Amino acid sequence: MLRRKFYGQLVEWKQNKGRECLLVKGARQIGKTYIIDYFGKKDYEEYISINFLEQPELKKIFEGSLEPEVIYKNISLYLKDVHFIEGNTLIFLDEIQACRAARTALKFLAIDQRYDVIASGSLLGIHYKEDEENEEDYSIPVGYEREVEMCALDFEEYLWAMGVSEEAVGFLKQNFLEKKKIEPGTNEHFRKLFYEYMVVGGMPEVVNTFLETNNYQAVYETQKKILKAYQADIEKYAKNTDIPKIKNIYYSIPRQLAKEYTKFQYKTVEKNGSARKYENAIDWLIDAGMIKKVLNVSLPMLPLRAYEKPEEFKIYATDIGLTMAMFGYETQKTLLKGEFSGPAKGGLFENLIFDVLIKRGVSVNYYKKPDSTQEIEFLFEKDGAAIPVEVKSGRGETISLNEFMEKYKPPYAYKLTAGNIGVVENKISMPQYMAMFL
Repeated sequence: MLRRKFYGQLVEWKQNKGRECLLVKGARQIGKTYIIDYFGKKDYEEYISINFLEQPELKKIFEGSLEPEVIYKNISLYLKDVHFIEGNTLIFLDEIQACRAARTALKFLAIDQRYDVIASGSLLGIHYKEDEENEEDYSIPVGYEREVEMCALDFEEYLWAMGVSEEAVGFLKQNFLEKKKIEPGTNEHFRKLFYEYMVVGGMPEVVNTFLETNNYQAVYETQKKILKAYQADIEKYAKNTDIPKIKNIYYSIPRQLAKEYTKFQYKTVEKNGSARKYENAIDWLIDAGMIKKVLNVSLPMLPLRAYEKPEEFKIYATDIGLTMAMFGYETQKTLLKGEFSGPAKGGLFENLIFDVLIKRGVSVNYYKKPDSTQEIEFLFEKDGAAIPVEVKSGRGETISLNEFMEKYKPPYAYKLTAGNIGVVENKISMPQYMAMFL
């Protein structure tokens, strides 16, 4: 099985949950169900799993009274071979967005405390077509659910899947911390693995396909299948009037990234596109976990959130492999052969570094003045300052970063390149793959 860091978060929740259920959010097909199933079977004497999409009839468990005793009785009525062991039973409510009453019930189950409860959903916060006809009252159990987000495999997890040891990753991290150059052969090996990750991405089914076949064309076919499943979700769950808008936004990502300046533009979606027409579609995709938004800031200082400009943003797909698949197999092949060039290359490497940072839980912004062509691709808060990260798809100059450092004087700055580790005063150059340690 694929080793996932998220298992550690599940163990930590079990040990320190108090009166909280766990709510796991994230896009479809990133492995939420798989890792929670593994956790339930491994760490509990009894494990009860309910999937509201696969078994919609089980919504009846939560019809009527939401008193815990009634819910447990209903579970025993609708499921075979159910046993409840106080303090050692996990109840998993999968795809909970399809049963709004179950989401409300989390409060009462958390207060009851006899059994642990995990809920998971891929489209939480999205209004379903059936909701238009069935506006039942329900409430979110504020204070009784611990909300966490799970992502597809990050680059370190990908390395584990490819057989790279923790010791080898630890060696790289030590060089990162000590700012020591990597031996050229080793550096080239991990650079190639990073570009391989750029094409394969972190979707578990895609990674497993690559492990089983060692075939990039098979990888691309699996990615296309996932993209079609995402499109089917849009058609199934979005309101009819929103479906074309949501698709237009999602499939405009390659065009957005191919621009010299990758700020999101509605006119790139369609000639007369506007925020008024499309902002709800962007929100839908964010709620579905398919994209994330990165905001520009007017001032690159702490707290970054105070200086965000909501009207100026970029959007990135949440898995770099799916992003590459949207560009097509020829682009994937050209990148792997080292022959890729043009403005789209810079945008794709931005999305790659975003993928690495966001899967590490690093919150990022970017900085670009309206009267300048220069920008800093990413800013994040650390060591009491806004730390700049400049992303280079090759080994280019750092004019923007140099001017930024001269004006704002951050304690240090990162330049991610196709080269090796190097330090000039407080500017740290390092291989792109070392973004996994930022």
